[in-house]
Amino acid sequence: MQKSNKQNVFKTQIASFKYALEGLVLLFGKERNAKIHLIAAVLAVAFGFMLEISMLEWCIVILCISLVTALEGLNTALEHLSNTVTKEYHPNIKKVKDIAAGAVLIAALGALAVGLIIFLPKLISTLLH
Repeated sequence: MQKSNKQNVFKTQIASFKYALEGLVLLFGKERNAKIHLIAAVLAVAFGFMLEISMLEWCIVILCISLVTALEGLNTALEHLSNTVTKEYHPNIKKVKDIAAGAVLIAALGALAVGLIIFLPKLISTLLH
C-alpha cells in the first residue's frame, strides 16, 4: 500500500471514531433513557470497586453495561429513523419501535438480575460484618 493510501485509511478511521463519539454525545446528552442507563452503569462500577468484585464478575458487569448501552443506542437510532420516515402513525413503524424497546428492556432486566446476583450477597455480607 502506498504512503498516501495509508494516510487516507488512517484519516478515514479517525473520522469514523469522531462520528461514533458524536453519536455517544447525542445519545447520552439528549436521550432520557440513555441517561438512566448511564447512571445505573456508573453505580454498578462504583459498587464493583467498593465491593471488590472478581475479574470474572467485572467482565460480566462490563458485558451487561455494553449490551444495554448498545441496544439503547440502536433503539434510539431506530426511533429517529422512524420519525424521519413519517410523523404519522404507521402500524409497522409502531411494531419496529416496540420490538426495539422490548429488546432494551430484556437486556436491562438481565443486567439487573446479574447485578443482584453479583452485588447483593457481597452487600449483605459487608453490612453484616
